[in-house]
Amino acid sequence: MTPPLADVTILAIEQFGAGPWATLQLADLGARVIKIEDPLAGGDIARAMHPGQSGEDSLYFETFNGGKQSLSLDLRCEAGQEAFRAVVRGADAVFSNLRGDQPARLGLRYADLASVNPRIVCCALTGYGMTGPRAAAGAYDPVIQALSGWMSVTGEPDSPPQKTGISLVDFSAGYVCAIALLAGIHRARRDGEGCDCDLSLHETALSLLAYMGTWSATLGVEPVRRPNSAHQTLVPFQNLPTADGHITIACAKQHLWERFARAIGRDDLLADPRYADFAGRDEHREALLAELGATMHTRATADWLALIEPAGVPCAPINDVAAALRDRQIEARGGLVGYDHPSLGHVRRVASPLRRADAPRKAGPAPRRGADTDAVMRELGGLETPAIDGLRRRGAFGSDA
Repeated sequence: MTPPLADVTILAIEQFGAGPWATLQLADLGARVIKIEDPLAGGDIARAMHPGQSGEDSLYFETFNGGKQSLSLDLRCEAGQEAFRAVVRGADAVFSNLRGDQPARLGLRYADLASVNPRIVCCALTGYGMTGPRAAAGAYDPVIQALSGWMSVTGEPDSPPQKTGISLVDFSAGYVCAIALLAGIHRARRDGEGCDCDLSLHETALSLLAYMGTWSATLGVEPVRRPNSAHQTLVPFQNLPTADGHITIACAKQHLWERFARAIGRDDLLADPRYADFAGRDEHREALLAELGATMHTRATADWLALIEPAGVPCAPINDVAAALRDRQIEARGGLVGYDHPSLGHVRRVASPLRRADAPRKAGPAPRRGADTDAVMRELGGLETPAIDGLRRRGAFGSDA
């Protein structure tokens, strides 16, 4: 069947992780995503990331750019801008992830492009947004995690502040952008008018404080770092040490707490009035966790899983990445996809979570830099070979495109 977004075309001035992650979600749903890569900088910096790097190909770049096309274009020069505006005529959206002052400088806003295509959706993902005192500042995931309060609630209580193990601000902002792009395109097709979407890593991170932000802003309650990755108020909802490692337990409902206590042979805890409800378990968490810790230390993780899983209590061992990719659920649902790459050999990566019942899970290589330049100029820009060659001589595509 035709993919859901097969009739959507997005021009993406993107690099590294957050931006390419956003458009990857749309490409996985069938959108035509055309990366506009700067020939003077060697394209997306992700092409140079180690390990698994060869020439302008890397496993990092493959992770974020499978199924896309690449247009080599120098947006700083007049000819590059002329070529860009030509292809904007045939696109649904222009997406960028740059500093907040760059969309205006490079002519990527709706005000710059509405005369070319009144339906164009211009979505900018920046560190802090295109207005405000930090608009022109650069930002990366850990900087935003520090500024937004994430590090203050991550890690053990007595350890230094820590970022999350993966770049959750980047990836969350990517999902936010994918939603915004789809909403903007829907509106443009309905009403005949495009728009700007001014999105930021900073505001994405702040929004993900969620209930912690609400507690702090409303009641002045300051969240704290809990031992063993524990929840702020739910107990037990954390890692518990076993005889040979740790197990993660999540008792987010009363009946799950009761099932857990019975599964580990601690029915006596259910008779203790201190632990009768959520508030009591939170108030007496130290005493309760001491009891649970003493019990959990008596058996290995696998032995506890064999008792707790059948009881219907959400639990898991703490895998490393290799073990996570070997999990039986991954195999059962085809969670890894692979393909042969001309310079990187056989590449295996995690499949898109955007599973569709009407389509098999598959993946293909990311584009070579500038590989689709001429085709895109013809198909979207409506230009013939002489016009494309003229733009090339004027430096639109860089000297090596």
